[in-house]
Amino acid sequence: GNVSFSCLEPQVVPVTFLSSSSYLALPGTSGQDEVFVSFQFRTWNKEGLLLSSKLHQFSGCFLLYLSDGRVKINLHRTGRVLSDIAAGAGLNNGQWHSVSLSVKRNRISVRVDNDVTSSAHASIPLQIYSGDVFYFGGCPSIGNISECNTSFGGFQGCMRLISIGNKAVDMISVQQNGFGNFSDLQIDLCGIMDRCLPNYCEHGGECSQSWNNFYCNCANTGYKGATCHYPIYEQSCEAYKHRGNTSGFYYIDSDGSGPLGPFLVYCNMTDATWTIIQHNSTNLTRVKSANRENPHTVFFKYSASLDQLQATINLADHCEQELAYYCKKSRLSKSDGMPLSWWIGRTNETHTYWGGSLPAVQKCACGVEGSCIDSQHYCNCDADRDEWTNDTGFLSYKDHLPVTELVITDTDRPNSEAAYKLGPLLCRGDRTFWNSASFNTETSYLHFPTFHEELSADVSFFFKTTASSGVFLENLGIQDFIRIELHSPSEVIFSFDVGNGPSEVIVQSLSALNDNQWHYVKAERNVKEASLQIDQLPQRSHSAPPDGHIRLQLNSQLFVG
Repeated sequence: GNVSFSCLEPQVVPVTFLSSSSYLALPGTSGQDEVFVSFQFRTWNKEGLLLSSKLHQFSGCFLLYLSDGRVKINLHRTGRVLSDIAAGAGLNNGQWHSVSLSVKRNRISVRVDNDVTSSAHASIPLQIYSGDVFYFGGCPSIGNISECNTSFGGFQGCMRLISIGNKAVDMISVQQNGFGNFSDLQIDLCGIMDRCLPNYCEHGGECSQSWNNFYCNCANTGYKGATCHYPIYEQSCEAYKHRGNTSGFYYIDSDGSGPLGPFLVYCNMTDATWTIIQHNSTNLTRVKSANRENPHTVFFKYSASLDQLQATINLADHCEQELAYYCKKSRLSKSDGMPLSWWIGRTNETHTYWGGSLPAVQKCACGVEGSCIDSQHYCNCDADRDEWTNDTGFLSYKDHLPVTELVITDTDRPNSEAAYKLGPLLCRGDRTFWNSASFNTETSYLHFPTFHEELSADVSFFFKTTASSGVFLENLGIQDFIRIELHSPSEVIFSFDVGNGPSEVIVQSLSALNDNQWHYVKAERNVKEASLQIDQLPQRSHSAPPDGHIRLQLNSQLFVG
């Protein structure tokens, strides 16, 4: 028979409702006792008017709209709502969803995604007759159609496969003004954008979106700001003490807005400020019957990851950890120098120096001080006496801390026994907090490599001065730049350009900032906004333009001061 070697797909013509004032008006058949309309839509917005129509013969209209991601129907008559039913859920997920509405005599029903479970029905106390126009996506704002001007705005999103009374609407002929009319529509294109891809929410913040913006939920991340960039917690115990806090448990975020998360430590602020990080095996532990073939190995797990520990140790001026080794006929090393016990530090290297000594010396504390019980040996335990003694002291070479593993092998001879106890990791001082520079002339400056944080960055510092103005920090590009300056004695300006023209955030203080006292400045810029805070004054922020340039591209050096 006659076979045509093609398969004609029906042409699908989507339309995009660009703004909340967009609408598409299509003719209906007035006075019919049944109304049947179906279409598919996709959007990110939770709210919006999908379809409305005035009803024939009595002053009323029906509204089909999105509310909180559900499809709802309202039937109005002279200001009274006659029926209000809802179907579906989470329909603002950016996917296509189908809706079919049928009103027949005094029964109204709506079905979402052809799913019987997400459909709703209601009976109404009067006969309904169709009107002559269906408005999709909104209403024209002129004329006497005020009954459709609802509290929620128009629909922003896409629609396709619109059919009225089981008859498909030809959108190309609407575009060519064959019938119907429209405003602010894109026909034959669905212009939806996924603003959560790529995801600009940092540190695991949850991205959600509307038609023209995205939002970050920073709950439980430990970070704040429009893109969850800035840490809620201080960088060290030293910073908490400076804020006036007292000893206690605190979360610290050693790398600030960097990738490492916050973790819990104890801050002892009685004298010097000590950061105390515990591990899982702080008790004195006895060891018997261990030898080279069957050593006693213990692993220490800390309340922070090794990366977090490393960042904390790098920040600190000084770190130490007390390691005590008690022994009875149990040596740390043989007389020929071969180790019988050893410990492993952060870098996974084996170490055979003990508390109170340093890597270059390879002894115990008594060997450094020359006070060992047997002067031929550098450790008390190496004397191999049949009585309890110990080698105890602090390990304080930062690059090897913390102790992650301890291996003991010499406790399998008669009367031979050992015990060990490892204290928590203790650190004090904050090298980034207590470091200052003085700029004595107007030509003084520090310079650093180019600032490469294109999408999000934060800068914070303390300053004190008697000058009435001056640049704190500046980095230029071909057109882009970033600058923080004291503009007048009571005004700090954070200005930048990422390609959308220069923009500035200004904070004005009621009191003068050039009073030779320390003042705190914190500036942040991300793809959504820029913000500036001075001392405890309210933070000022400035939203980025939607769909503008977002990358800060600089090429000169970063100048400070």
